[in-house]
Amino acid sequence: MKLNLLTTILLLVYCISHGQPLTQAAHQTNVSLEKQTINFNLKEKKSFFEQDAVKIALVPTIFFGASATVWNSRKDVKEVRNRYIPTFKYKFDDYMQYTPAAITFGLKAVGVKGRNNIKRTTISYAASMAVMAVLVNGLKYTTKVERPDGTSKNSFPSGHTAMAFANATFMDKEYGLVNPAYSIGGYGLATLTGVGRSLNNRHWTSDVLAGAGIGILSTQLAYFFVDKIYGNKGDNLSILSKYEGNTNPSFLSIKLGVTSGLESLVETEESESLNKLGWEAGLEGAYFFTKNWGLGGQIMVASFPFSENKITPQETPGLEAKVLSESMGYMTASIGPYYAIHFSEKWNLMLKALGGYSIGADGTVTLKALSGESYIPELVDGKVQIASYTPENVFQFTGGMALTYNLTDNLGATIYSDFNHSMSKITYELNDISIDQGQIPTNTVKGPFNYLSAGVRLTAYF
Repeated sequence: MKLNLLTTILLLVYCISHGQPLTQAAHQTNVSLEKQTINFNLKEKKSFFEQDAVKIALVPTIFFGASATVWNSRKDVKEVRNRYIPTFKYKFDDYMQYTPAAITFGLKAVGVKGRNNIKRTTISYAASMAVMAVLVNGLKYTTKVERPDGTSKNSFPSGHTAMAFANATFMDKEYGLVNPAYSIGGYGLATLTGVGRSLNNRHWTSDVLAGAGIGILSTQLAYFFVDKIYGNKGDNLSILSKYEGNTNPSFLSIKLGVTSGLESLVETEESESLNKLGWEAGLEGAYFFTKNWGLGGQIMVASFPFSENKITPQETPGLEAKVLSESMGYMTASIGPYYAIHFSEKWNLMLKALGGYSIGADGTVTLKALSGESYIPELVDGKVQIASYTPENVFQFTGGMALTYNLTDNLGATIYSDFNHSMSKITYELNDISIDQGQIPTNTVKGPFNYLSAGVRLTAYF
């Protein structure tokens, strides 16, 4: 009743001030109210990937899943590290983890406008550090995983990596809207920190991946709750709204896949291939000048294991043994053009043609005794090294395609397939124990080395 009376009074005032009949004004008011009611009832529902919980948890969940996936193979990754850079020891990761946060607060100090003013920025940062510290230390002293270097049992997860990615997400939150270069720089420094922890033999790969997920999650949660307290998404969003993002599909990504050789690197005397499915992992990115054309490259590590070949040496007929060869390992850096085909806003296909330099890792061939009573003095724990090999560094061509489904405007899930070609040259050097009289101790094998790779890629657009 009171509402009807108030409406009537307002209509009378409106009619007197505008010289409009009461019935016409009432009709327009009812129509306006009906439109507002209709608009309210037809409020657009958010899609799954636009839900706050999904935005906060999606990327961390992918990192946690990757950590679980590589858990059982983390020692294999350590083996690759030890073969390429066994003496690597540089402490840049101790300082680099703090760099994104230091730059963010430095920009605030010199007056560069970001998402929030300094007070709210400090509160959000303090909250993210608190969440990160609880998660990291709670897991470290509960799981008690031994470090790769054996110094302590608090390896999982990597605190340095968690700190680095929390700080990178902090920089992205504050200045990603101003310029995507801030986000790229922040996450690039965080990635180098994580890689450094693995190269310095302080953390397993699973530790680093879990640390990255925790760091991102900590800052995401902090900003979510602080935004709820303030009742908005930022202090300066009205100022930052004039900045337009890059609509071209420029991206950075993490890749993980399997490899299959099309030619045999090693064969038995019966020409039976000893190649098995291998693996590859690395980083890939490209900057697109238009919606279709871009320039980019990748840094990849690939490993090609061999099957175990059982033999009965002619010199020792009572001995059954098997030949073990270390996986053939390559690290490749390449660059070239990219072409993108857009099927819709959600789907795109990228083609690439890259050329680069491939560095091979030295390896050994070992004979392991399985059974028999023959005495071989060179055996140590049932094994003896019979040869070693050295791949020559070569040029490698890579062509491939990648199909991406865009989960959000900034993140996509990708499946890829690549063809890789190089002219390999591998030199084998036989140990004294395996050399017959008059036999040449070295042998060089030349020929094309082609392999296919396929896998998944987490793609972040900028």
